[in-house]
Formats: sequence, structure tokens, C-alpha cells
Amino acid sequence: MTEGKNRSLYDVVIIGGGHNGLTCAAYLAAAGLKTIILERRHVVGGAAVTEEFHPGFRNSVASYTVSLLNPKIIRDLELHQHGLRIVERKLANFLPLDDHNYFKVGDGRTQQELSRFSLRDADRLADYNARLERVADALRNLVLQTPPNRVQSHPIEGLRELIRAGLTARQLAALGMESERDLLALFTSSAGQYLESWFDSEPIKAALGFDGIVGNYASPYSPGTAYVLLHHCFGEINGRKGAWGHAIGGMGSITQAMARACMQRGVEIRTNVTVSEVAVANGRVQAVLTDDGTKIAARAVVANVNPKLLYERMLDPSFLPADFRARIAQYRCGSATFRMNVALSELPSFLCLPGTELDEHHTAGIIMAPSLRYMEDAYFDARRLGWARKPIVEMVISSTLDDSLAPRGCHVASLFCQHMAPELPDGSSWDQRREEVADLIIDTVTGFAPNFKGSVLARQIMSPTDLERTFGLVAGDIFHGALDLGQLYSARPVLGHANYRGPVRGLYMCGSGTHPGGGVTGVPGHNAAREIIRDAHRRRL
Repeated sequence: MTEGKNRSLYDVVIIGGGHNGLTCAAYLAAAGLKTIILERRHVVGGAAVTEEFHPGFRNSVASYTVSLLNPKIIRDLELHQHGLRIVERKLANFLPLDDHNYFKVGDGRTQQELSRFSLRDADRLADYNARLERVADALRNLVLQTPPNRVQSHPIEGLRELIRAGLTARQLAALGMESERDLLALFTSSAGQYLESWFDSEPIKAALGFDGIVGNYASPYSPGTAYVLLHHCFGEINGRKGAWGHAIGGMGSITQAMARACMQRGVEIRTNVTVSEVAVANGRVQAVLTDDGTKIAARAVVANVNPKLLYERMLDPSFLPADFRARIAQYRCGSATFRMNVALSELPSFLCLPGTELDEHHTAGIIMAPSLRYMEDAYFDARRLGWARKPIVEMVISSTLDDSLAPRGCHVASLFCQHMAPELPDGSSWDQRREEVADLIIDTVTGFAPNFKGSVLARQIMSPTDLERTFGLVAGDIFHGALDLGQLYSARPVLGHANYRGPVRGLYMCGSGTHPGGGVTGVPGHNAAREIIRDAHRRRL
């Protein structure tokens, strides 16, 4: 092992100060473990940060909306006492459909809106919601639990995992046959297939189906997209299940509140520190090495980074089993995401609902993808051409709920765009094509709101390459790995390591590449901390 400049022993060193790393650290410190976080960027928060991108205009740079942050974590870390305030959108979603028609989604509004398009669909909506919520409730109970893990040699551990699997099966069996069948359909079907079994009209299928392709490089008719739809149903805002909202001050206010909770509990946080290697000796981790040659010794190392970054760039491959290395090489990343932040001189005036005065639809998630066919065409365009000729765009104008983000009379908007291939098929780079695609996205929004292009004062572009370079999102993947059956639950990231423990003793994972996956949830950090604390109590650190 290389001798470094400093040798300071910690119980735990965490690589990456994103929201899961902060969550994990707060729980570890509360349990009495001496913990340090090392963050590569100048600020903690990972992809959940708020930054000024144009003079006077601030916005959530990457992640941009709140729902999935687990309420237990909010309570345990006392985030509201540390300054977190979350407000709900006045309208959940708004879909401009064409020059004259639109569709609004919101509590107590969706059924009324849907009746304009299909009375049959309006009558079925309540049953659809109730059945989806029953399944979502069952899975909410599982997200805070460590999945059953496949173990090979230790009989006591094997028995423990067998019991865990039995308890999980018992929880799911309590759903009843109808809901178990729904669960099976949601895990195996496409979002399109599942929604078409319920509804006839395009607006409701588009509104619900959008969740199936968020951060998911797939057609809405690809098997498994129904689960991604379900994944986005787990959240709640201020006690209201399924609601979406905004953190006052942007997403960075969440991670800054977490950082304050960490520091109050004694966590040491260092920024502008890049970890280059996890040092291993005698079969267990010993320290991390930084790019300036500093060695930080610890009894345990916790990685809050994409599994591919950890195992392919930070660990000597000789310390990893050959089959494990092969599985990590096959771990699928690439959410086809392109992010933009724009400074606006006025609110968009939509052809279907004109006006630049603030209205409820301006506070919504504005989804510019009027049908499942539109979404499918975008996917196949990306496969052939590298990007969708008609991109899927969700616009969230956060300044409509938070006037601290922009000068008076102006606004900031997040544009979350799909489908953009992580690697372009013509061999060109995203650095060469990013401005061209950004122009296309602006033109796409302008097709729905003619004043939009003229109102753009500045823009910040985050191509898949930019997302990887800035935030460590491999191939621009916002979830640290695809959410499909081969990479979920006991198989996330690799079967046999679903319990947040790596294949080297003392090495743990707490990022979105572990159960239950992506989104600003804090759950992987929470669950990993529980396992680390358990090992500390067993004197395994």
C-alpha cells in the first residue's frame, strides 16, 4: 500500500457527499462511529444541488423535484429543524396536447378532466388508483428493509437470509390474490401494455405513462417500464402520498439540511477531495487514497458512487472475484437524459391555454409528450439517430413556487428531456452536438408555447456526458443503473451483494446503485447505515 501524507484512523470514510452519503453519515455518527465524508466537488449534495447558472438566477442543477424523499429520514435527521421546507405544486401535471386541447392532473381534478375525453376511463380511474396504491403501499414497506441476499458459505448467514426471504414473501402474500397479480403485471409488463388494459384515451395514458420512461432509456412498450411507473408512485409530500413538490431554495436545500444534521452529529466533511483508490490489504479495506497522495485510514469504506465507478476505477481488479468483475462490466447504465436550466423573462404562454400571468398550470410538471406513440417514436429516434427529433420534455418552473430563485418578474425553469442516447451512433461526441440538441429542445417547447424561445435569457446545458463529468452519473444515468428486473432488489447491483456489502471485507455501498434504486430518497444511505452499525456491534469492522 502506498504511504500517504496523513494517517488518521476513522471508523468509516464515505466516498461521495451526495444525499445518500450524507444520510448514511448522519445515522453512523448518531451511532457513535467516527465518520468522514469526502466529496469531489466544491459542495456536497451530488446531483441534488442548487447553483447560480446566470447572474441572479439559481436553480436545481440536476435533480429538480421532490416526492421520493422518505419521511422517516426527514424525521430522523430532523431536516425541517435544519431549514428544509417543501411546498406542494398547485397542480400535479399539465399536458399540452395540441393547439387547442390540454389535460390537467391533480388531486380531485384528474377524473373531471378525464371525463372530457372518456366517461368510461373517468369511471375506471378510482379503481386504477386504489389498486396501484395497494401495491405501492406494500413496496413502501419493503424499501426500508435490506433485501434477502444470496450467500454461499456461511450457514448462519444463510439461515438469516432464508428467514428474511420468508418474511418478505409473507408481507407480499398479505396483499391478496388480486394485488399479487397486479404486482406481477407491474414487474413484467410494459407501461403501455399495463395502461392500455385500463384506459382508452391517450391523455391519461400519456400522463401516467410518462413516469414509466423517466430516466429510463426505453419505449413505453418495453417490458419492465411498468415497474418504473410504479417506482415513481412511492413518494409523498408533507404526508400526502403520491404528491410532488418543491424544496424552497431548490434541491440543494435538502442536502444542505442533511449536511447541517451531519455536522451537528460530529461528521467531518471535506470537499474538493477526489478519491482515486480504495486500498486493500490482507483481504480487507484499509484506507482510501486521494489524487494528491493523501491516505485516509478507516475500518470501513462506504461508496456513494455508481458501482461501475467503484469497482472499475477505484479498486485493483485482483481483489475482486472474476465473475463479479464480469457482472459489473455488464451492469447497465444510461438513462438517455439531457438536462437544461433556463432563465426566462416571462412565463410561457401555451397555444392551448394562453397567458403569461401566473396560473396553476405554470406550477405543475409540464409534460410535452402528448401520447405513448410520441414517446415510442422518441425512443426509436434515439436508437437510430442518437436523439429524439421530437424530444420528451418535462418543464418545471420552480420560481412559480419559490420567488427566491429569480429576479422579480423573471423565472427559472428545469427542462428534463428524453431520449438522448448516452453514446451517439455516428461516433460524434456530446460535446460536439450539445448546442444543436439544446436548440432542438428549445424549439420543441416553443412549438407548444410560441413565446418561449424569445423569453430565454440564458441556458445551462447538461448532456449525458456533462452529467457524468460533473456528477459522476455514468453514461448520464440519473438512477446509477437501469431499474429493470435484472438490476432490482436482491440483484442490485449484483446478486449476492444486495445487503450493501461489497466483495471485500469492510467495503460497503450506499448509493442509488443499491436497493431500492434511484431518485432523491435517502433510502440506500439509511439502509446501508443500518447494516454497517450492525456489523460494528458484532465487531466486524
